[in-house]
Amino acid sequence: MTSKKNRLRVIPLGGLDGIGKNMTVLELGNDMIVIDAGLMFPDDDHPGIDLILPDYSYILQRKEKLRGIVITHGHEDHTGALPYLLKDLGVPVPVLGTKLTLGIIAGKLEEHRIKKPKLREIKAGSHINLGMFSLDFLAVNHSIPDGVAVYVRTPVGTVLHTGDFKLDQTPIDGRFTDFAGFARAAKQGVTLMLSDSTGAEHPGHTPSEAEVGVALRRIFAAAEQRIIVASFASHVHRVQQVCDAAVANGRKVVVTGRSMINITKIARDLGYLHIDDDDIIDAYAMGNMPANEVVVLCTGSQGEPLSALARIANGDHKTIQLQEGDTVVISASPVPGNEKAVSRVMNRLYRAGANVVHKGIAKIHVSGHSSAEELKLMLNLVSPENFVPVHGEMRHLHAHAELAKAVGIPEGNVFILDNGDCLEIDENGVHRGERVNSGVIYVDGLAVGDLGQVVLRDRQALSSDGFALIVVAIDSRTGAIVGEPEFVTRGLVLGADTTEALKGVRTRIDRVLKKTSAEGATDEAVIKKALHDAVSQYIWETARRRPMIIPVVMEV
Repeated sequence: MTSKKNRLRVIPLGGLDGIGKNMTVLELGNDMIVIDAGLMFPDDDHPGIDLILPDYSYILQRKEKLRGIVITHGHEDHTGALPYLLKDLGVPVPVLGTKLTLGIIAGKLEEHRIKKPKLREIKAGSHINLGMFSLDFLAVNHSIPDGVAVYVRTPVGTVLHTGDFKLDQTPIDGRFTDFAGFARAAKQGVTLMLSDSTGAEHPGHTPSEAEVGVALRRIFAAAEQRIIVASFASHVHRVQQVCDAAVANGRKVVVTGRSMINITKIARDLGYLHIDDDDIIDAYAMGNMPANEVVVLCTGSQGEPLSALARIANGDHKTIQLQEGDTVVISASPVPGNEKAVSRVMNRLYRAGANVVHKGIAKIHVSGHSSAEELKLMLNLVSPENFVPVHGEMRHLHAHAELAKAVGIPEGNVFILDNGDCLEIDENGVHRGERVNSGVIYVDGLAVGDLGQVVLRDRQALSSDGFALIVVAIDSRTGAIVGEPEFVTRGLVLGADTTEALKGVRTRIDRVLKKTSAEGATDEAVIKKALHDAVSQYIWETARRRPMIIPVVMEV
């Protein structure tokens, strides 16, 4: 039997059930490292939820083993859970990342009032040791600069984690994916490869980011009034191209939106974003500048209701009022689940008289993830013995698994995992191990982790079917009804004839109370259940709705 000291455990805690909350644990003997600590943004199925984190209780229970947290790049779906994890750990743990990644992380940790974090800068091409883990970092292209893949060597096997990547042959910053480094890893041997699956369903190759710059310059040259560009704040390559197109057309860049202001400052301070001080101004300094001399760079490409673009579309932005004939460029693709929100903002922009340019009508966005041919190229370059597709929805993982089989990896060596599944590497090869506790942690305002499925179901019921309150007073000795029952609704539609429906509800309530009173029922639980069931059944029969119904029984 293999001892725990000679068994490497690879455990994805997040990133295998959607786009976000990427987190993978590698554990060997008394040492453990974590690769990425991301979050996921909620959709319509999570009313009132601000953020979704992976359940990292497995890490907390073994925190004495944790030698470091490696962050592959600065996107929220790889960094967003880090402040919460560090606070829950309660002990200083090294956080490793490249210069820009650590710059973004430092800002997040400062917001969360985490003092003196142990941030350790690494560079592509560098090597470090963390306990029994020997790590090499390989440069990769992505939609944010300074991304890396991680090649992990251990006494029992090697693991290559690609992070998010694409194979851009004309990168904006001139930093190419390290093909030679991946080839060296292949020569040394890759026991297990974990690879980004987001673009696995897309055939061919992902276009170069440079193609967006060509489209932006053409749009900017044709625009006669103000230009407003919405993009991800962290897409520094895109921000650079907006700045370049603005300067080339004699326009100043105005930055607005909290995250856009923060990240452009960090990127400029660290040397990743290049624009002269004279060409970038604060929104409050814009004043009465001629419209044809301004490009506004803002957040809101995902239709976020409080973002700068949404406020501009609604007419309630503090410094920017949309004028008829302005050009609005939405330079992003909606994350799954955000399509409706993006469409709402676009419709408001059209209604205000803007000329809206989006990816459906112009090449103003390309993905930061590899498409199928690039994924196959990476698989052929690395030639892993075993393969796990990560970072995507289940359909993406299956598509990537099929690509792996197509390039010759045996079907038995391709593993499609769920969050919490474990792969073990020992002298017998790679095989499935015992599952660990996994799930999600909900963040709602200041509350972290106290929200469960029951709360979500209640919120979903409230948002879709409304709320009904029944208030009844009874004699505590006899069970007789005292006074008239109250029936109050909010957000509940009872059909075409609301007055008639309300009469029907009250008739049902009276019928139930007469029955419980005649039986001398004084148990609140009995009366509540009878009221709930009767009213719920009536509303379903008449309106086909299931509102949240709360009976309140007061004893007098």
